[in-house]
Amino acid sequence: MAPLAGLVQSFAEALRAADPLELTAVVFGLVSVYLSAREHIVSWPTAIVNVAIFAVLFWRAKLYADAALQLVYLALSVYGWYEWLFGGAQHSRLQVSRASRRQWLIVLPLFLFGGLLLGALLDRYTDSPVPYFDALLTSASLVAQWMMTRKLLENWLIWIAADLVYVPLFIQRGLPLTAVQYAVFLLLAALGWHGWRQSLRGQAGVSA
Repeated sequence: MAPLAGLVQSFAEALRAADPLELTAVVFGLVSVYLSAREHIVSWPTAIVNVAIFAVLFWRAKLYADAALQLVYLALSVYGWYEWLFGGAQHSRLQVSRASRRQWLIVLPLFLFGGLLLGALLDRYTDSPVPYFDALLTSASLVAQWMMTRKLLENWLIWIAADLVYVPLFIQRGLPLTAVQYAVFLLLAALGWHGWRQSLRGQAGVSA
């Protein structure tokens, strides 16, 4: 129980010391993922607010690569907003689907190449203690985010796998507030997988 009590105490202290802007970003992030799990279009504008705030926070903290990554997420959020509204047949709302073999043959090499390339750059030019670990998680997150813009069901499996790694990583790096956030993301990803799978089955029933 002692480690758990220590974690709760660390979380409480982090919450008290947290920047209100950071708390706002976290709240918008949680709301965005919840709405994504419910297939609600408002998930995208809330995601835009979330990543825009984090871009400012990371820039202030001189985490320039992370700030730039938020801009990539912002672009994907704008793209996802459009695709969910008009990416279906004849510019209708996009429906949930499964990733095709062709799509996997594209995203898996991109994930590995992007992760290894970014890892090499982090290893050479930064003091990151886990350059390849961090890079592969970032690459996986980008792949999952793109798959979400296309309403591909399997995006949730990638988020679940990434969040399972992120939670202990953030605890080990002394970021309990962020670890709790990603633990909630993990639960929401499981909810998203279940909800989108039900939606896909419903579409198949209507088609039949």
